[in-house]
This record gives sequence, structure tokens and C-alpha cells, in this order.
Amino acid sequence: MRVSSLFAAVALGLASTLALAADPGQAIRKALQQMQPGLPIESIAESPMAGLYQVQLKGGRMLYASADGQFVMQGYLYQLKDGKPLNLTERAESLAVAKAINGIPAGEMVIFAPKEPKTHITVFTDTDCGYCQKLHSEVPELNRLGVEVRYVAFPRQGIGSHGYGDLVSVWCAKDRQAAMNKAKAREKVPAATCDNPVAKQFELGQMIGVQGTPAVILANGQMIPGYQPAAQLAKQALTAQSTN
Repeated sequence: MRVSSLFAAVALGLASTLALAADPGQAIRKALQQMQPGLPIESIAESPMAGLYQVQLKGGRMLYASADGQFVMQGYLYQLKDGKPLNLTERAESLAVAKAINGIPAGEMVIFAPKEPKTHITVFTDTDCGYCQKLHSEVPELNRLGVEVRYVAFPRQGIGSHGYGDLVSVWCAKDRQAAMNKAKAREKVPAATCDNPVAKQFELGQMIGVQGTPAVILANGQMIPGYQPAAQLAKQALTAQSTN
């Protein structure tokens, strides 16, 4: 190889290395896609900790990576502020979840609202879930306390299951509220089909980390897994609204 060609090759390699170092987002994205093709990356940015990058996945969950993408971890990043630990990961994930959940059109949910709501909760629900039925029996009390209840679908057994079919029938009913009341009372809901968001909502639930029902999302994006009594849930919902 001639000297000029060798210098050109070295210069090209050096330029590529510098470009990679100058664009950690690209290096991290490439490394993560090699590790898990199709990983739903929303954004990559510097984290509050020097040298560490935060990778926001669609739906809210967070990963952390080195600038070259060679080191990746999942977990909580804390900042000691005034002697107290602040969970930066949880805060960032909650903001992303709130954005995703609050972006669901009202027409794609089954909503039980008081005349003057003070806040709202979004509940991933299944029709044959015992604690979902218990929570639903307390919806009038939640409404009385100023909490609007927004239902989205989460068929625990997956797409095509019996629960999935029941949820589709609820969402395709002429009166969704009445159909939801029937389903939660273990009454037969007339079978119905239509263009519906059940599968899309199930996918969203999986993306944000829902593992069972009921899963309650407060206005600030905080997730409460499982049933809680109306008074306790309303208190948390109102507190979350004030800090939202």
C-alpha cells in the first residue's frame, strides 16, 4: 500500500472513531438494537450523572448506557438532595407514562365521571378479574370523592382469549358504561364486534409495565398495582394531581 493510501485509510478510521465518539446516541442505539432488535427506543439523552446516558423506551421505561454503548444497565438512579434520596428514574418514567396515558383519546375509553371531577385515574382492567370487580363496585364512591375513572382494556390472558372477547363486546356496545356494569357484575354482555382499541391498549399496558389487573395510573403517571379501597385510592389520586 502506498504511503498516501495508508494515511488516507488511517485518517478515515480516525474520522469514524471521532464521529462515533461525537454521537453517543448513535453508538448506544446501534448497540441496543444488536442486543435486542426492535427495542422501542423513544429517545437517548445525557443523564444527570456525568458520563451516563439515559435511554427512554416507548411507554416510559428507562435504561442507562455508557457513551460507547458497551455498558448497559437497568435500575434506579438516585440523587442525594438535601440529604434525601430522589429517585430520578422513577420520576422520569412517571412523566413518560403520564404522557402516554393522558394521550389516549377519551372516545377510546370507558369513562365514569362526576359532574365536577377534581382529578382522574386510568385503570387497566379485565372483565373477569375479581379485584377489578371489587374496584368497580366502588366507582360511585370514587366519583363522589371527585375522582373520574377512565377504563382501558387489559385482557390478562392475551389477544384472542375469552376475556379479550368480552372486552371487545364492552367496547363495541352502544352503551359502554352499561356493558361494563354488566361485565363487572358477572352478567352476560351481548357479543359485539367493531373497530376497537382493545389490542392497542393491551400492548400499551405491556409496554409501560402492567403485569396484572387492576393497574391504576394516577394523573402524574404513578402506577398503583392492584386494588385499593376507594378512600385510600382517592387520597393518592388527589395528592398526585396537586404535584402533577
